[in-house]
Amino acid sequence: MSFGLGNGRDLVPGDAGIEMRSLAPLPDAATVEAARAALAFDPRAWFPLPTRRFELEIGSGKGTFLLQQSELEPETNFLGIEWAGEFWAYAADRIRRRGLPNVRLLHGDATEFIRTRVPDGIVSVIHLYFSDPWPKTRHHKRRVVQDHTLREFHRILEPRGELRIVTDHDELWAWDVEHAERASDLFERRDFEKPASAGEGEVVGTNFERKFRREGRPFHAMTLVRA
Repeated sequence: MSFGLGNGRDLVPGDAGIEMRSLAPLPDAATVEAARAALAFDPRAWFPLPTRRFELEIGSGKGTFLLQQSELEPETNFLGIEWAGEFWAYAADRIRRRGLPNVRLLHGDATEFIRTRVPDGIVSVIHLYFSDPWPKTRHHKRRVVQDHTLREFHRILEPRGELRIVTDHDELWAWDVEHAERASDLFERRDFEKPASAGEGEVVGTNFERKFRREGRPFHAMTLVRA
């Protein structure tokens, strides 16, 4: 029972929710690449129609983007990944109650999941919206965008696949831009086009964006296209 986001109501992830800790362990191998290949795992198998277009969202929060966009794109499979347990349970419960077969919510570390589990070239879009800015210098290593994570994103994206980034945090934006420039051999930077599910005047339409918009914060956005 959750007395936070659930307001005292049971949060039931059901088939929509998946715990990363429940996945089969990686086989012993000399490298992560070898272990990933030996495991022969594919997250698209979690969906009733696994051959459909496949997109990832890192940091799904309450699941608002996934709920809105998946209903407009029923032919696309969406996997959200959320680290915070209660947010994951809340979002997965929403997805379960809405009965959306093309959405799954994974509880775990997104960058670790991508590095160790996701095969090459299977993702059409990676959505990264309002990720934690980790403002203290000693915590910068926890930010999602790093030189090594951009290489992993490039690996799992299909040709011309996209990494879409939105933030309200000026210093994190400068960090993201600097890393994107260093990865110019991997990605081409393009203007961000808001998803169809975003409301009038919105960039994406997540809960965080709506909260930050009321506070008058500026927004920054870009799309990185796999070269």
